[in-house]
Amino acid sequence: MTISWPEQNASFSQRHIGPRHQDQVAMLQSLGVNSMAALMEKVVPASIRPSALTDEGAASIGASLSEIEALQRLKSMACQNKVMVSMIGQGYYDTFLPPVILRSVLENPAWYTAYTPYQPEISQGRLEALLNFQTLVTELTGLDIANASLLDEATACAEAMAMARRVSRVKTQRFFIDQDTHPQILAVMQMRAEPQGWELVIGNPETDLDPQNIFGALFSYPGSSGAARNPQPYIEAIHQAGGIVSLTCDPLALMILKSPGSLGADIAIGSMQRFGTPMGNGGPHAAFMATKEAYKRHMPGRIVGISRDSHGKPALRLALQTREQHIRREKATSNICTAQALPAMISAFYALYHGPQNLTAIAKRVHLFALILAAGLKELGFSIETTSYFDTVTVKAGEKAAQILDIARKAGINLRDSGNGKIGLSCDELTTAEIIKKLWRSFGASETEIQSLEQKLSVSENLPHDLQREGVALTHPIFETYHSETEMMRYLRCLADKDLALDRSMIPLGSCTMKLNPAAAMAPITWPEFSQIHPFAPAGQKKGYAELFKYLENALCHISGYDAVSLQPNSGAQGEFAGLMAIRAYHEARGEKDRSICLIPASAHGTNPASAQMASMDVVVVACDEAGNVDVEDLKVKLKRYEGRVAAIMITYPSTHGVFEERVTEICDLVHQAGGQVYLDGANMNAQVGLARPGRYGADVSHFNLHKTFCIPHGGGGPGMGPIGVRSHLAPYLPETELADKARLVSAAPYGSASVLPISAAYIMMMGDDGLRQASEVAILNANYIAHRLSGAYKILFRGNNGFTAHECILDMRPFKDELGITIDDIAKRLIDYGFHAPTVSFPVPGTLMIEPTESESLVELDRFCGAMLAIREEISAIEAKQISLEDSPLRHAPHTARDLISEWQRPYSREEGAYPKALEGEKYWAPVGRIDNAWGDRNLICTCPDIQSYAE
Repeated sequence: MTISWPEQNASFSQRHIGPRHQDQVAMLQSLGVNSMAALMEKVVPASIRPSALTDEGAASIGASLSEIEALQRLKSMACQNKVMVSMIGQGYYDTFLPPVILRSVLENPAWYTAYTPYQPEISQGRLEALLNFQTLVTELTGLDIANASLLDEATACAEAMAMARRVSRVKTQRFFIDQDTHPQILAVMQMRAEPQGWELVIGNPETDLDPQNIFGALFSYPGSSGAARNPQPYIEAIHQAGGIVSLTCDPLALMILKSPGSLGADIAIGSMQRFGTPMGNGGPHAAFMATKEAYKRHMPGRIVGISRDSHGKPALRLALQTREQHIRREKATSNICTAQALPAMISAFYALYHGPQNLTAIAKRVHLFALILAAGLKELGFSIETTSYFDTVTVKAGEKAAQILDIARKAGINLRDSGNGKIGLSCDELTTAEIIKKLWRSFGASETEIQSLEQKLSVSENLPHDLQREGVALTHPIFETYHSETEMMRYLRCLADKDLALDRSMIPLGSCTMKLNPAAAMAPITWPEFSQIHPFAPAGQKKGYAELFKYLENALCHISGYDAVSLQPNSGAQGEFAGLMAIRAYHEARGEKDRSICLIPASAHGTNPASAQMASMDVVVVACDEAGNVDVEDLKVKLKRYEGRVAAIMITYPSTHGVFEERVTEICDLVHQAGGQVYLDGANMNAQVGLARPGRYGADVSHFNLHKTFCIPHGGGGPGMGPIGVRSHLAPYLPETELADKARLVSAAPYGSASVLPISAAYIMMMGDDGLRQASEVAILNANYIAHRLSGAYKILFRGNNGFTAHECILDMRPFKDELGITIDDIAKRLIDYGFHAPTVSFPVPGTLMIEPTESESLVELDRFCGAMLAIREEISAIEAKQISLEDSPLRHAPHTARDLISEWQRPYSREEGAYPKALEGEKYWAPVGRIDNAWGDRNLICTCPDIQSYAE
C-alpha cells in the first residue's frame, strides 16, 4: 500500500486574490459571461494569446509554494550569503536602525502600503515625515531647499550634472568630475552624459581643472579615498567663470564638517543610507539633493511644501514641478516619477530619534576610530595616503595588499581593494575596538604590539580647521523632540493615523496597481543575510543573492517571453532609460546612428517622452483614435515621413486607456519593417501575466514595475524596481554588473535595490503558474465588474471591441464640469468622506478618473467602493435638480473634518450627511485637514519645517 501524502490546506493565491470562487461566478454572471475563460476570450485579443503564437505560454514557474515553503526556500538562499564586518565603504556602511523605527515603520503596513501623496489631505502623515527629511537635508547642507529624495547617490549626481547644464550660462559642453569620486558614480554619470554629448573631464582639481572651459563640476566631500579637502577655492574659480558646482557629501560627516552651502556650493547631493538604512546589497537607499533658492524650479524629483487648508490652517502637499514630466513630457527636466520615500522617511526618523547631540557623537566616534586605526597602522610601519579624513583611510600596502585583504577576510572583515597595492578601510557606526584590533592583526601586528599600541598610542585631530563645522548641525526644534522611545512610538503612530493607506481600504488608482503586499513576502527583507551585505563584497560571499537573481531573471523571462533580464534599474523610469539606451547602442553597433526618432502615442505615460529625451532621441507623437487606440494610419504616416530614422516606438500595453488594443502585433510588425525597435512599457503588466507574453508577440524590450505587478510595496512613493527584459539581440547592451572602466550602469549598485527583490521572488513562488494567471484574470474581472456597476451612472470612456475593458476603466467626469461646474477634485475629495483614496485623476484624459481595483480586492470592497461612487452620483443629481447649489453642496466642502463638525454649522445639509454619508460602511476615517489650496502654497513656498511657534499662531 502506497502512502497518500496530505496536500496543503489553502494555497497562497486563495489568500492573495480577493473574490472567492462563488463571488467570481456571480460577478461573471453579472457581466453576461459564463466562465473566466469566456471573459478572457472577449478581453484579450486572440492574436497575442500563446496558442496564436505557437508558444507554450508561461507555464515555467511551476506549482505554487506555500508561505512556509517559500520562506524556507528564501532562507536557504539567504544562508548562502556570508554576513561580514564591512569596511569597504565606497558609499555603503553598516548602520543600526533603532527597533522602534524598524517595528513602527519598516514592518508596519500603515507606512509601507501608502501611495504617493498626490491626494494630500489623506497623506499628511507621510508628507510631514518627508518634510522632516527635507529639513534634515537643508540643515546638513546649508542650502535653501531640498527635495523629498532621489533614487540613489549615483543617479542623484547625474541629475545634478543635468541640472547644472540647465542653469549654467557657460556654452561649453564639458563637465569636470573630481577623480576621487566613487567609481559607481563615475560610471552612471558617463552613461547619462554620453547621449547628451557632454564631455566628462575626470581628473585632479589641482592640475586638471580649467574653470573657463566647463559648465559645471562635481567634487566629493569627502573623497572616495577618504580625503577631506576644502573645495572652496575651486568653487570660487568656477563661479567666476559662470559654472555650477555640486558636492556629493556624506551626511554623517556633515555633522562635523562645514556645510556645502557655507563653502559656496550650488548643489549638494549624497546618500542618506548610513542614517539607519541597511546596505541591502545596494539598496533601497534615499539619495538627497539640495540647492539654492534661485534654482528651485530646476530641481528634479518631488518637493513637499506647506500650504493652507479650507480652514486657513497649515497643511502639506507636493509642490512646484511634482509630476511635471506628465505635463512637459519631452521637455521635462527629468524622467523621475518615483523617489525613495520610505527609506527617506526612515532616515528622517533616525535623525529625529538620535537628535543633533547623539548624531554628532556618532560622527565623532566614527572619526575617532578612523584616527586610532590610522595611527596604529603608522606605528606598524604603513604609509597612510590620506592625510585628512573623516571615516576612511587609504593605506599603501604594496605587495602585501593581497595577503592583508585575505587575512582580514578570514577574520570576518571585508576591506576595499583600491588597486595599485592600496587598501581602503572605512569605519562606521558599528565599528568597535575589537574590530580595530583585528585589523591591526591583519596588517601583521602581534599581540604584544597590539598591547603596546593600546597603552602608548596617541591620536590628534587631522581635519583642517577651516573644514570643521562651527556649532550644531541641526537646530530646528523638531530634532530635539522625540528622543525617548515612548515619544517616538507615539509620534509615528500619530503620523500613521493621519494617512489613508492600503491597510485601511482599497486604493483604486489606475496604472499604479496598488495590490496586496504579502506579509510573508515582506519578512525576508530584514534578515541580516539579505540586509547586511555590501554591494561590492566578494562574489563568493553572495552566492545566495546570485541564486535569487538567477531565479528572478529566469522567472521574468518565462513570464514575459523575453530572452534576458537586467535587474539593475531601481525604478520604472530607470528601466525606460536603460531600455532606450540598449536600443540606441544596438542601432549604433549596426552602423545606424541616424536612427534617433522615438515614436510615442499621445496617451503615453509622461515618463516615456522624458526618458526618450534623456537618451537623446527626438520625440514624435503618434495620434490616438476615438477609442483610445494607437492610430495605425497616423503611425504609417510617421514611419514613412521619418524613413530610416526611426529608432523605436514606446507603447503601453494594455493601453494607457485601459484597453487591449487589437492591432498591437500589426504595430510591432510595422515598426520592425521600418527598422525600429518596440519598447513596451510594462506599467500594465498586471493584466498580462500568464495570459500574454510581450517578448513573443512583437516587443523587443519592456520594463517591469516590481512595485506594481510583483508586489514590492509602493511605500508612499518608493522604493521601486524597474528591471528590463529584452530579446536576445539586445542582450549585449543591457547594463553591466561588473564595476569596471566605462561600465554601462544606470544605477549605483549592480542589482539596484537588491534587498527588496526577495519580495517579488516570494510572490512568484507562492503564486506559481496557475496563481499568476488567475491574478491577471481576476484583475480584469474586478475592473469590468466596477465598470458594469457604474456604467449607468457614469460614462465609461474606453472599451475594447467586445465592450470590455482590461484591468482598469476610465470614468468621464467632464460633463459634470461643463454642465454644473463640478470639478474632478470635488469628486476625488468627496471620496475621502467615504473612506477611499481617489482613483487616478485626470490621466490619461483630463477630467477623468482611472480606476484599477487589482485582484487582491474582495467583492465586498468592490461593492463598497461602487456604493460610494453611486452615492456621489446621487449628490450630483441633487445639484442637477437644483435641490442644492454646488457651492453649498457636500461635494464642494469635501473632505469634512472633525473641525467642521465642531465649528458653527451654516450649511443646508446636515453634519451627518457631510461626515457620515449614507453609503459609508465600516470605520470612519477622518481627514486631518480640509481641502488644500495648492496655488497659495506655490505662491508662498515653504519647503522645510516651520518654526513650532508658527503652528501655535
